[in-house]
Amino acid sequence: MPFGVDEAGKGPALGSMFAAAVYLETPDDLPDGIRDSKRLTPERREELAAILRDDDRITIGVAEITPPRIDDPQTDMNSLAVTAHAEAIEDAVADLERAEDSSDPIPGLCDACDTDAERFARRVSDACSLETLSVDARHEADDDSPLVGAASIIAKVERDAHVAALADEYGPIGSGYPSDSTTREFLASYTDAHGELPPFARESWSTCEDALAEAEQMGLEQF
Repeated sequence: MPFGVDEAGKGPALGSMFAAAVYLETPDDLPDGIRDSKRLTPERREELAAILRDDDRITIGVAEITPPRIDDPQTDMNSLAVTAHAEAIEDAVADLERAEDSSDPIPGLCDACDTDAERFARRVSDACSLETLSVDARHEADDDSPLVGAASIIAKVERDAHVAALADEYGPIGSGYPSDSTTREFLASYTDAHGELPPFARESWSTCEDALAEAEQMGLEQF
């Protein structure tokens, strides 16, 4: 499997979701220590992501799914995960130089974002405009496949950088996940002060809807 794909940020109430694809003809050449990003410290993820990006043998593709795309009522998170994986794959492999007589498809593995891994693989393959691909998907592939683990690191580092940039502009926002008390406190204070959600909120998420409704109710009670 010369390429692996994974996503980060599917569940938060704030910010974008990212997917990454990592292509390497010989996966054994990956740096030591590659594993699912959740099993690594932020510092180690940053270090490994830099090593991956600096290796000329490796090509990396990244796709961002923004909150407005997530809030679109015409779609859903499973479909957006399919889109993100397909866009990341295309970004990674579209410009690869292959031998003129090479007709074999490029095989790759996705971390399945669907209860039905085979269905997810089919959907990603169908969403790719490239015809020279053979896409597979497995649950927990980020634990089993070093290439998918490498993709999980890139996706997580992209997501973390995105959240850090938002925090630089808006102050502490936490991780963006509904279970994060800092995220909930930020949403409460922002909606109370502005009467609306921050521009990077996933407005269709119940966490955001509840924060806005509570701010509106508090505003009414002041009259």
